[in-house]
Amino acid sequence: MTGHTTRTERSDALVPPEWVAERLPEARSDDPSLRLVEVDLNTAFYDEGHLPGAVGLDWRSDLRHDRRRDVPSAREFADLLGAHGITEETTVVAYGDNANWFAAHFYWLLRYYGHDDAYLLDGGRGHWVESGRPTTTQVPSFTPRRYEPAGPFEHVRAYRDDVRRAIDDRTALVDVRLPEEFDGTVVAPPGMDEFAQRGGHVPGAVNVVWSENVRPDGRFRSADELAARYRDRGVTPDRSVVVYCRIGERSSLTWFVLSELLDYPSVRNYDGSWTEWGNLIGAPVETGEADSDDRDG
Repeated sequence: MTGHTTRTERSDALVPPEWVAERLPEARSDDPSLRLVEVDLNTAFYDEGHLPGAVGLDWRSDLRHDRRRDVPSAREFADLLGAHGITEETTVVAYGDNANWFAAHFYWLLRYYGHDDAYLLDGGRGHWVESGRPTTTQVPSFTPRRYEPAGPFEHVRAYRDDVRRAIDDRTALVDVRLPEEFDGTVVAPPGMDEFAQRGGHVPGAVNVVWSENVRPDGRFRSADELAARYRDRGVTPDRSVVVYCRIGERSSLTWFVLSELLDYPSVRNYDGSWTEWGNLIGAPVETGEADSDDRDG
């Protein structure tokens, strides 16, 4: 990464706002060395004002397959990156709304398809705007480039069969949803239109809500504080970890914390998450608190 330490330091997956602010001229340039990418669920945020030079991605239409409810294929993802002037050597800094939920999912996809020179902007869109840093409504246009993905690399992704196996082995299952979702009181947060038929959680999962990873200003907590929070829940580096939420975006943020900030050696994001698991016929489901023995299915 130009002007930054190398990616061999895995905790170096996060850049502060000051670093980005100093490099806005580079971000606005057509040179593909640096790209800022805003990823939102509500793209009106981008239209209202975004970081100078940042391109905008719509999480619903750009980062999910329109028919299979799956991630984009390698070719689709490569074409998306290339259309915004991104090459395999480009430093990509992602940020977005909801304390980087959707940006973290984009980051996870970058890692899934083998793009190592990727980073999250600490604090995301909210902290940048609230701290009075510059924004613009000007939409940049960059020369399209050819992009060839190296992946997919499946070691960062979990599937339903991986979750089934994890129930019976030492894998730590981390449910990052709200407590009401975890205990089965509700099947989705208010206002969400994609949910499962059954409420509850995967048997044996622990509930560490995604928001515990960030401070009130949206920036990540210190590594020591994050490590203590997971260690106290029994989620330790010596265990393989599978994280999930409702549709895979909130869990991407927790995957980022465990894999990239805390350097856990084996962390996978179950992007099918509860919308898949809670609709599966015969999949075991627990309701109530984490130590409940009440199972359905």
